[in-house]
Amino acid sequence: MATPHRVISPAPSQLMKNRQAVALLIVVFWFALFAFAQGSPPTHEFRLQLDRSLSGAAILLTGNFHSVEGSFALKRGSVQYDPASGKASGEIVFDALSGKTGSDGRDKKMHQDVLESSRFPEISFRPDHAEGALATAGESILQVHGIFSIHGADHELTIPVTVHLDGETWSAKAAFRVPYVSWGMKNPSVLFLRVAGFVDVQFHAAGSIR
Repeated sequence: MATPHRVISPAPSQLMKNRQAVALLIVVFWFALFAFAQGSPPTHEFRLQLDRSLSGAAILLTGNFHSVEGSFALKRGSVQYDPASGKASGEIVFDALSGKTGSDGRDKKMHQDVLESSRFPEISFRPDHAEGALATAGESILQVHGIFSIHGADHELTIPVTVHLDGETWSAKAAFRVPYVSWGMKNPSVLFLRVAGFVDVQFHAAGSIR
């Protein structure tokens, strides 16, 4: 007569350890999946090339009776960035002569008396450093430091920039204030029409990653 096969069950303590190990593996798996979906910070240096047709700047000048809106066109732009060190270089250049506010008379005064665009035809920003984590996909916010040049003078600025990476393309937007009067430019206020001594700028850009 054959001897019955005896099945030996794990001890209760061993079963508990096995279940804990499985649970831990599941947690690690889901954390890894979530991190992958969010995108890990890139580690290599790359270049953001600006597309002129997708980039520009809008301005808002507030006044006591009404506010003035305008725009400036991008002339050229390319930014080199190293996520590991935060070092940045390159230049974003706007055509000062392209500035428009919807009124020929007002634009003439802006270019002749305030910007003096014929003497200073370019407005630029040269980044040198950025702080913040940049994800390989999705949205990130960086604090970008650099030199803003306008009306023939350089000014140090730190601008919060929202960057969105998507494969080989990118887009960005930023909002900052230019205190043009304290920077040596003329306030165009006349008689009872008074305007602020600063301009609010909304910057947007997009392009390819190289």
